[in-house]
Amino acid sequence: MSEPQLNQVDPEIADLIRKEAQRQHDKVRLIPSENYASRAVLEATGSVLSNKYSEGYPGKRYYEGQQYIDQVETLAIERLKRLFGVDHVNVQCYSGSPANFAVYFAFCKPGDPIVGMGLPSGGHLTHGWNVSVTGTYFKSHQYGVRRDDQRIDFDEVARLAREHKPKLLWCGGTAYPRIIDYAKFAEIAREVGAILVADIAHISGLIAGGAHPSPLGKAEIITSTTHKTLRGPRGGMILCDDKHRAAIDKAVFPGLQGGPHNGTTAAIAVAAKEASTDSFKKYAHAVVENAKAMAETLLSRGISLVTGGTENHLLLADLTPKQVPGKVAAKALDRAGIVCNYNSIPFDPRKPFDPSGIRLGTPAITSRGMGVGEMKIIANFIADVVEQPGDEKLIERIAGQVRELCGKFPAPGLQL
Repeated sequence: MSEPQLNQVDPEIADLIRKEAQRQHDKVRLIPSENYASRAVLEATGSVLSNKYSEGYPGKRYYEGQQYIDQVETLAIERLKRLFGVDHVNVQCYSGSPANFAVYFAFCKPGDPIVGMGLPSGGHLTHGWNVSVTGTYFKSHQYGVRRDDQRIDFDEVARLAREHKPKLLWCGGTAYPRIIDYAKFAEIAREVGAILVADIAHISGLIAGGAHPSPLGKAEIITSTTHKTLRGPRGGMILCDDKHRAAIDKAVFPGLQGGPHNGTTAAIAVAAKEASTDSFKKYAHAVVENAKAMAETLLSRGISLVTGGTENHLLLADLTPKQVPGKVAAKALDRAGIVCNYNSIPFDPRKPFDPSGIRLGTPAITSRGMGVGEMKIIANFIADVVEQPGDEKLIERIAGQVRELCGKFPAPGLQL
């Protein structure tokens, strides 16, 4: 007798999953941190490997029955080492934030000084922002961007580093649309004796595909998620040289975590194999090309962009000149079948939950095979909605056009 399927055991959850798959098919997904994982990655994530507990590391486990788990984790590690050219990779981090927490635990004591990019300027919560535990347990000092061009203010980075002598200097962000100058950060870190940590969560896929410079050889520690532009499962990883291997591994386990999620580890291995292909390299470059094309069209429609454009996968639009709050625009766009998130802009006079901007990204729609032509169409849809966010007839018409467009580009991994 066969085992009951999900739709028999729990039809309510099965129906919600089906509806979510349909939503991901029918809408243009522009949240920069989202993507489509392949069917192979999804299969590994939900495999029988999730049934196994594996505290420890390959060859040094605390439970028996690791004959295959050790091989899975070793494959993930070796593939990522080759992909990024590093000495060591820890793949057990549950996600990007825990990976960053592990770096703190490896090198800092409570109250130690750190320097990171402020959240309003495009940084991440775990780089020392005050509502995060990283801004509470450590003496955090935050750098930002210049007012005139919204680029990283390296004079401020250097000043804060020289004044506070941080244990860790963080670079990388979640809403910064320009290439990170790792060499400048490394120079400042060396001067003050700080460990430079590059958070590449958003751009790891671009780096793997050669579409963004790598921090290798400049940052001593590199952290990342394994999804976003890398198109893996929801997980995290830490890349480092042999000098820091022991400290990093000890900080992850037993420092912060128990057993790793073995299904996720297998899916990371699959994603790393996919990312080593020529087709993935073409994808990574197409993501950037598409973002630039979208930026060009938005600018031509009078949409202001932070830094004036993009060099990576994301755009940050300042809707102040249009006199439309970001939250109003994001909700109207969602009704029109275009999914983004409202987002603060540098020096934003509005509150974080009702900011002035929206954040857009091209990883997911590029995974569907959309190109420069589609970017222009989508950008014009965005501009139309931003200019008339209360026109429901317009929004309904665009939603239909979006569904028609999406129907021409099947999404990887979806089973409708």
